[in-house]
Amino acid sequence: MGKRRFVRLPFGLIGTGLLSVVVTTGIVWMMVVDDPLGGEPIAVVPLENSIEGLSQRDIEVVEIRPSLDGEELGPNLRPDEASNRLGPRYELQKPAGQSEITRVDLVNPDPRVIERSGQGYLPTVSNEGLRPLDVYARPVATEFHSIPKIAIIVGGMGLSQTGTENALASLPSDVTLALAPYGANLDRWMQQAREKGHELLLQMPMEPFDFPDNDPGPHTLLISLQEREMVDRFQWLLTRVTNYVGIINQMGARFMSTRPSMQFLFEKLTNRGLMFVDDGTSSRSVAGEVAAETKTPFSGVDVVLDGVPREDEINAKLLQLEGVARARGVAVASSSALPVTIRQLEIWSRDLEERGLQLVPVSATIDR
Repeated sequence: MGKRRFVRLPFGLIGTGLLSVVVTTGIVWMMVVDDPLGGEPIAVVPLENSIEGLSQRDIEVVEIRPSLDGEELGPNLRPDEASNRLGPRYELQKPAGQSEITRVDLVNPDPRVIERSGQGYLPTVSNEGLRPLDVYARPVATEFHSIPKIAIIVGGMGLSQTGTENALASLPSDVTLALAPYGANLDRWMQQAREKGHELLLQMPMEPFDFPDNDPGPHTLLISLQEREMVDRFQWLLTRVTNYVGIINQMGARFMSTRPSMQFLFEKLTNRGLMFVDDGTSSRSVAGEVAAETKTPFSGVDVVLDGVPREDEINAKLLQLEGVARARGVAVASSSALPVTIRQLEIWSRDLEERGLQLVPVSATIDR
């Protein structure tokens, strides 16, 4: 039959070799890797990969550049060049015959910056160079220049009594309100808003691309108007209310893409000491370029909050707005006075300072 031969493996030697490799690897790892917390207890916390109500398209990736060279600084960290600033001047000159600087009451228009006309009170620049922008701007605390700043504009004030009352009762005083020129009881809403400390804009209807199918109103500024008619409509709109720092467009995609019309408008605004705000709804707007040429105080909206008026969409836009503010130093948002928008803005603004952000009026964003 013969004898079978059995292979005997040196299991003890193999085990000793493996143990030696493990020990040697551990010693080398501890010598090479610097882990001061090695060996301490750890805890693993599961995190959700998504935020409820948000989708990937709602998150904007922003770039933060830590360089300290010139233009790489954030807008609130750059050297202050007072001679080039177009924003409101809070240090007002003393009126003749007065020993101290005084501001008029918040409700009545300042007689130094109004002009009587057949249509009503028109804003104007005083003989001393005082602008309505200087008089009616809400002062903003600037002790901490590096804090990201956010301006919120709520439009359509005066069109709905319930919506207007809701906005005045719920929103912080640093929120800027835009009055609709065709609204009812505008003087009443202006007075209540000013008493609560809000800064005001006037909405100005301008020609959209699909005019007249989409008609903003009988006094809409059109690119086809003759100069005299353009001035008449412009002045009629300006006299609807007082105490505002500037205007914001209502529609107007076609008008704002036409350079000659915008140049004419901005020259009139500059002569009257007002600012212009681009509501951010037109991608073809040349407002920023023309404002720089005419030296018109200007600010542009970065985020439209309630293009889709749902809570989750508005929250997503607010999150995007915060990201823009942290990356650029200043961000501006616009919205309407819808109940869902006012409710979400009121909730969002409660702990804004605790999150390291500052709410400011829109006039504070002119020189960003």
